[in-house]
Amino acid sequence: MIKNVTVIGAGTMGNGIAHVFAMHNYNVTLCDVSSAALDRGMKTIDGNLDRMVNKGSISAEQKAQTLAHIQTQTVLADAAKTADLIVEAATENVDLKLQIFKAMDEAAPAHCILASNTSSISITKIASVTSRPELVIGMHFMNPVPVMKLVEVIRGYATSDDTTETIMALSVGLDKIPVEVNDYPGFVANRILMPMINESIQTLFEGVAGVHEIDQVMKLGMAHPMGPLTLADFIGLDVCLSILRVMQDGFGNPKYAPCPLLVNMVQAGKLGRKSGEGFYSYQDPKNPIVSNSFQ
Repeated sequence: MIKNVTVIGAGTMGNGIAHVFAMHNYNVTLCDVSSAALDRGMKTIDGNLDRMVNKGSISAEQKAQTLAHIQTQTVLADAAKTADLIVEAATENVDLKLQIFKAMDEAAPAHCILASNTSSISITKIASVTSRPELVIGMHFMNPVPVMKLVEVIRGYATSDDTTETIMALSVGLDKIPVEVNDYPGFVANRILMPMINESIQTLFEGVAGVHEIDQVMKLGMAHPMGPLTLADFIGLDVCLSILRVMQDGFGNPKYAPCPLLVNMVQAGKLGRKSGEGFYSYQDPKNPIVSNSFQ
């Protein structure tokens, strides 16, 4: 039975994952090498819980109970030693993830399931650096984690039926809707989403239409809740680029090649919301406007 959950990485996805597990009464250890990142992550969780209290979706007592279920740690070995499940939510970088999984495998109890929140990197490759590939699985939450229902559950080549069934059932217990998929680059969500975002950027690059116009067509014509360029800014243009490159390398198909405009923007540090500018400017985060570069 899973009672103790360790989350590696206190960024946007990691603190959201910790939030959700803690709300469902798991004992959560949120781990990051940076104390400052842990402080920011806990502040985000506190703020998100406050919004839930203000909306009446939880009580002040439930907020306090949720926070009481979370402890923080900067040493991975200490965070992992009593875990029944570890969810890695570090930066989308294959070398970093392999390093983390080696360390998790060495530190965690033999029964512990090792999960990755990766949005595109091979679970089979990640599992290959561990001594327990049957206990390695993908658990790809959507952003923002406390709000979005989907969990993409990715089976690696060696992932056991028991591990898959455990994570599927656990996801349902978190009030999520798990969808099981197989381990190919981009899985399902990003294999479909990223080419659409990339094509939207290519459409802008070729001068077919402007930023606002492309987003409006997809919102009003396809009933998308936000336009693809707004969504790219929300995800992070560096993350979009990384996922496209994983798919390009994995499939060897030029249709996944990132648009040159996307490459240039990432090189220029225009990463979207997190850097303050991407396709839109976020000087006023509540009222973004099209970046001067595209006006």
